[in-house]
Amino acid sequence: MGQKVHPYGFRLGITKDWLSKWYADKKNYSRFALEDFAIRKEIKNLGPAAAVSHVEIIRKGNPSAGEVRVIIHSARPGMIIGKKGSEISKLQERLKRVLFNPEENLRIEVKEVKRPELDAELIAQNVIGKIEQKISYKRAIKQAIGRAMRAGAKGIKIQVSGRLDGAEIARTEWYRDGRVPLQTINADIDYAEEPALIKFGRIGVKVWVYKGDAKKRTFFTLEK
Repeated sequence: MGQKVHPYGFRLGITKDWLSKWYADKKNYSRFALEDFAIRKEIKNLGPAAAVSHVEIIRKGNPSAGEVRVIIHSARPGMIIGKKGSEISKLQERLKRVLFNPEENLRIEVKEVKRPELDAELIAQNVIGKIEQKISYKRAIKQAIGRAMRAGAKGIKIQVSGRLDGAEIARTEWYRDGRVPLQTINADIDYAEEPALIKFGRIGVKVWVYKGDAKKRTFFTLEK
């Protein structure tokens, strides 16, 4: 049986930073973890039109009534913000409902993903959208690989698993261009996995993007 390690967790604290940045004692830890899960789930419900890459959650101040800062990285920030901030106001109201303490100061920031062709999550969403539109998975994958390599990726690998083309027996296929050194900690590997839902069942899509060697990073530290 294969022994596999998540590419992000493998590099966490070395070349990758945490997406949830807070400290809590035993009393508040489970509450914060559940809130983070609910916040990310609510943002994911915006759908592929929002083109959300990832979400950072930073907590500061008193655990009972502190500040919750949610940073949404998206290739289409205008879809999230809306006309004159109408959509982001609605999103803020929805996120406040999932907080255990509504008195917490919730702040939402939206940052633009400058190069979506190199973002593994956005590539996976693109491939999934085409598979669900009944476009050939091979064509969708080759187009995504071509765009990533033209955008400057050092290497990219895309894997699909399931009843491909409606086959009775599920199988796994993968396509790669360039280098994808998964066992090199210094390698900057962006990774994402998402399912596509078609009439034959689920098609799992995994994407690895190698962007070169990681630069020295300054990691988040909590204020005393």
